[in-house]
Amino acid sequence: MNQRLASAAGTSTLGTQRQRRGRSVVLACGWLALAGMLLTVMLGPLSISLNDLWLALSQRLGLTAADTLAPVRQGVIEQIRMPRALLGAAVGASLGIAGAAMQGFFRNPLADPGLIGVSAGGALAAVTLIVLGGTLARPLFELLGTFAMPLAAFGGALATVALIYRISSVDNRVIVPTMLLAGVAANALAVAGIGYLQFLADDAQLRDLTLWTLGSLGGATWSRVLPAVALMIIAIAGLLKLARPMNALLLGEADAETLGVDVEQLKRRAAILTALGVGTATAVCGIISFVGLVVPHLVRILTGPDHRYVLPGSACLGAALVLFADLIARLAVAPAELPLGVVTAALGGPFFAWLLLRDKHRGGGW
Repeated sequence: MNQRLASAAGTSTLGTQRQRRGRSVVLACGWLALAGMLLTVMLGPLSISLNDLWLALSQRLGLTAADTLAPVRQGVIEQIRMPRALLGAAVGASLGIAGAAMQGFFRNPLADPGLIGVSAGGALAAVTLIVLGGTLARPLFELLGTFAMPLAAFGGALATVALIYRISSVDNRVIVPTMLLAGVAANALAVAGIGYLQFLADDAQLRDLTLWTLGSLGGATWSRVLPAVALMIIAIAGLLKLARPMNALLLGEADAETLGVDVEQLKRRAAILTALGVGTATAVCGIISFVGLVVPHLVRILTGPDHRYVLPGSACLGAALVLFADLIARLAVAPAELPLGVVTAALGGPFFAWLLLRDKHRGGGW
């Protein structure tokens, strides 16, 4: 009897320690993302101090006189740096939490939105609008305005998810190897479609496509950022609500259903929200690789498999990674700017290789 009580007490203590560690990791990642946003606003060709930032916010809120801060600094802060910081945080959070959701959804650590074709599907739809925006897609632009690109990319990503899910499902059960192979096929088809559209593009469109496919937060304006951020917030908030049922899904679909989880509804919601977040992020800044693959791995190492901490931790750390990668892209070869996707791949590739080496003797478990 005493042994049982001691075992129960030990289990309770371990659970409490994991909860504290999970909360600490999420909080640390949140502070890191906030630091990334501040540095994004402050660093650049024109240095901005914390006092300048405070004066800009106070001036906008009417707390100080309108001419307290120089107009040039006010314009740089409000019209260039702040939209870029907000967009980087939203894109990183969307990619990070989408990667964590996909890995929990498929119960496989390789189920990155990029590897299974979701990013490529969104990219194909966005590229289609870029090339055909002045002809066949003009009515869509006229109808949806600034929402046209994010919604089109969401549609492309959602169609890719539906196709992969359909191919890899047998009796409503996802076969993981088939899913990964279907993702490879979807990627190949999307790349072929993008290549054909590049062939059709004129010189100006081709230059825009080349820069866009490498990924960048450049050119962020409030008119572009706000609609996209609104859609990404919807996706992030929706995925955060799936934490508890996704924990049940880790036990297996049969056990999850025994616990009262509607597994098929959970899969549909996770797929739709992931497509919304990744598609919108892809539409506004191009293809940003490795964020959705590496970030959930690192967070899971620090917090354990509990999605109550993995999902918000991945969102915060994804935001921080994109923001700091964007700082490197802007400052490393200033006044030129490196493509953001190149920086994230350069950072994420070696780190992911280290993760594989670290876990190779663990049987691939996570």
